[in-house]
Amino acid sequence: MSGQSNKGTAVVTGASAGIGAVYADRLAGQGYDLLLVARRADRLEELAEKLRYAYGRKVSVISADLADDNDVRRVEQAIAADDSVTLLVNNAGLGGQQVVATADADAAERMIKVNVIALTRLTRAVLPGLVARNRGAIVNIASVLAFDTSFGGIYSGTKAYVVNFTEALQREVAGTQVKAQVVLPGATRTDFWEIAGSDIDTLPHEIVMTADDLVDAALVGLAKGETVTVPGLADATKVDTFLGARQAFYGSLHANKPAARYAA
Repeated sequence: MSGQSNKGTAVVTGASAGIGAVYADRLAGQGYDLLLVARRADRLEELAEKLRYAYGRKVSVISADLADDNDVRRVEQAIAADDSVTLLVNNAGLGGQQVVATADADAAERMIKVNVIALTRLTRAVLPGLVARNRGAIVNIASVLAFDTSFGGIYSGTKAYVVNFTEALQREVAGTQVKAQVVLPGATRTDFWEIAGSDIDTLPHEIVMTADDLVDAALVGLAKGETVTVPGLADATKVDTFLGARQAFYGSLHANKPAARYAA
């Protein structure tokens, strides 16, 4: 049983397995009550019962498919109305290596709905309350593939959105006690790969991280106040170097006339 004080309620999406389930365990251990969201009701309830017993926390579940508009709105309404929410972990996501020409259009739409639209709507649902109470955090799980399009632009594009969205969100809440963090996992051993139609065992073992290690590192990054957390990156200064170079590049994009190379 946990003797820690209640830190409010943490909402975790994609919580029935993998990274989401580890977040649920760690946050319950830190003193949060939980609201767990995922499609698989049986696995959600099994996890919830385990966490109630282990940590003595209140654990609620919502079975929902975040690619379904009605289900997203049902989750939105529940978390927007809950004044105890202090943390949202947007972990739910769909993956795949589809290239545009051969992608199944419906599968691509589902990916965009879960990875982009649901993440945005759920963030929008809790943010006003967090700001009003001047407390809490939003954690968005992206991917290192936000910076690599070699696996196809659909998945990479959704994760690039998550990075930009979270960086802008942190600027929006600057000056408050609300934090925004984007986590960029590399290859992580979960069933995400099998669902996406890939075999993680084809990758070199030295680049594959466990979900436990990933989440533990991400939570340290959150406690340190990081906006961008890359658990596999050994040299943290590379984040600032990259972001600084990107900002400098942006600053060079504006002029009152086209560059000379575009002269007719």
